Amino acid sequence: MQARTGASTAPARAPDRRGAGPRLYWEVARRGFARYATYRAATVAGIFTNTVFGFMRAYVLLALFAQRPDVGGFDRTDALTYVFLGQGLIMAVYLWGWWEIALRIRSGDVVTDLFRPLDYQFYWLAQDLGRAVYHALARGVPPFIIGAIVFDLRMPAHPLTWLGFAVSVVLAVAVSFALRFMSNLVAFWLLDYRGINNLAMAVWTFLSGFGVPVAFFPDAFRPLVRALPFAAMIEAPVEVFLEKQNGWGMVGVLAVQSLWAVVLLAAGRWMLSAATRRVVIQGG
Repeated sequence: MQARTGASTAPARAPDRRGAGPRLYWEVARRGFARYATYRAATVAGIFTNTVFGFMRAYVLLALFAQRPDVGGFDRTDALTYVFLGQGLIMAVYLWGWWEIALRIRSGDVVTDLFRPLDYQFYWLAQDLGRAVYHALARGVPPFIIGAIVFDLRMPAHPLTWLGFAVSVVLAVAVSFALRFMSNLVAFWLLDYRGINNLAMAVWTFLSGFGVPVAFFPDAFRPLVRALPFAAMIEAPVEVFLEKQNGWGMVGVLAVQSLWAVVLLAAGRWMLSAATRRVVIQGG
């Protein structure tokens, strides 16, 4: 694959990453948090937008539950909690709209990035985890609190659920990052990478359960959707929070999320290796 920056040709060599320890990635994550904390006006606007859309989705579901008391094992309170928890998670998990790597590939800056003494994928993962922590706290908690003030939302009855939920959210971010990382790497091969990726993101957003809970899907379709990686991003952490999955059931959900995180991150490493096996620098 080629990253174009000028007129001479030389193969890229793997940099020495021996100095890239946990402290480096911790600092990258911390700076990822600080980077997004800088945009306070955007945070306030995001809280407002997430909350408004939460109310819109909530009243749609209230109309549904006015006609029937139970849908897919969810009652009215479950559904409202699902909505506002999903609105809180959407920016932490970050299902779409992230093209930083693709833009650096198109500009040729990726060549410089690959020569740095660090693991390219871990660098971006650390930065994304820092970003996710900020968005979870700043743009995730307020919409949920506002929803809880207006509506009767369900809270976990067992302390262990909170720990399971926190682990599930971290795994959800890892799965989301792995998918977004690979979708960005498509820019190595396609000049117009956004078209196919926007279509893919629309599919995985729907199958993640963000728009409609997977529990509402037809019975024949539901097991397949749960087995796909997309449900690991929204449906899994919300169901853990609602205690739809307890005990070994919660362990099973976390195991599936972990499996998909490992598989997709490994696929991303393979894809990066294939793309950069021979990066050509044209120019000085």
